[in-house]
Amino acid sequence: MKRVVITGMGIISPLGNDIDTFWNNIKAQKVAIKPLTYFDTTDYKVKLAAQVDDFDPSQYMDPKAAKRMEKFSQYAVAAAGQAIADAKLDLEKEDATRIGVSVGSGIGSLQAIEKDHEKLLEKGPRRVSTLLVPMMISNMAAGNVAITYGLKGKCTNIVTACATGTHSIGDAYRYIQCNEADVMIAGGTEAAITPLGIAGFSALTALTSATDPARASIPFDKERSGFVMGEGAGVVVLESYEHAVARGANILAELVGYGATCDAYHITSPCEDGDGAARAMLFAINEAGIKPEDVDYVNAHGTSTHHNDLFETRSIKKAFGQHAYKLNVNSTKSMIGHLLGAAGAVEFITCIKSVMENYIHATVGYQIPDEEMDLNYTKEPETGKEVNYAISNSLGFGGHNGSLLVKKYIG
Repeated sequence: MKRVVITGMGIISPLGNDIDTFWNNIKAQKVAIKPLTYFDTTDYKVKLAAQVDDFDPSQYMDPKAAKRMEKFSQYAVAAAGQAIADAKLDLEKEDATRIGVSVGSGIGSLQAIEKDHEKLLEKGPRRVSTLLVPMMISNMAAGNVAITYGLKGKCTNIVTACATGTHSIGDAYRYIQCNEADVMIAGGTEAAITPLGIAGFSALTALTSATDPARASIPFDKERSGFVMGEGAGVVVLESYEHAVARGANILAELVGYGATCDAYHITSPCEDGDGAARAMLFAINEAGIKPEDVDYVNAHGTSTHHNDLFETRSIKKAFGQHAYKLNVNSTKSMIGHLLGAAGAVEFITCIKSVMENYIHATVGYQIPDEEMDLNYTKEPETGKEVNYAISNSLGFGGHNGSLLVKKYIG
């Protein structure tokens, strides 16, 4: 099995539209949650969201091409372009048939569905856009990345709800391990802050109705009341170690383990004993050939819902035993909300930066401990320990669990 390394990263997020801005804002503990402005929320219980600001697709792609993409595809193409540039990957010198794409979206475009459904009802079926289907379907993020950059290898779209980004990167890792590709552009993207998206998740009682941005997304806090909808994209360049070394790439970190399991329990709730998520973490750890005690940090799914945070805590205890109490556990969602299909990819990037800089960000807003949830949820940033191994967890509706294990790269 080939070794797989990370050589490039790109991001579009509520905390910034490039890696440096995002990471500096993470370290500054900025919370990107604000009043929702995309539509009138008068009739909605939900008033807050984590929106992407100052995104101009023309900075990343031809304006005509951008008009044929919905926002989730634009985010993916932009983040992929950043990652390719960060990796200094000269596509003209590469074999395009050996470069693949694995970029997923949990939903696709609700904007296109809402807009054309309104046309259908008001003006009839002949007024529905000829591009409705290719604009709305979730695989178009991966397709548009491949088309924009001329990538002719394997091109797939994983859809596992909130675990989409993690599974997309995990599957890309497998493709390289098995020599089906030399390079994979991998990640997740989402843009579902729409009337239907907010109403749907609100009907599930999954979203918080809090109006104070500082107390809205508060993973592991006793007063947590639901997640805050976010949006954006995270994309990384994965390469075989041999390919990266041969072209003199700057290796950022190594991906050494991937675990994927199913709870087979409930369509929205994780398994109460945390068994599925625990097995995913242990699969990743075992693949890396290390012991649970070697892991320094877990970037939790940490949605700020009652069930997720409690059951994920149980899963960490189940996987790590007494070592769970020595881990730093945090949730990036405390600052950027829940990016759904993009969440795992953005949180994977956070883990890469953490092992590169030995910096574990705070779970911002965490104040009030909850019974049974007694781990170190990183109330303040951790800068005093070596971070050699970090795990990124994602748990998706349907019982999908995914864990990625990042290792510090030391030449």
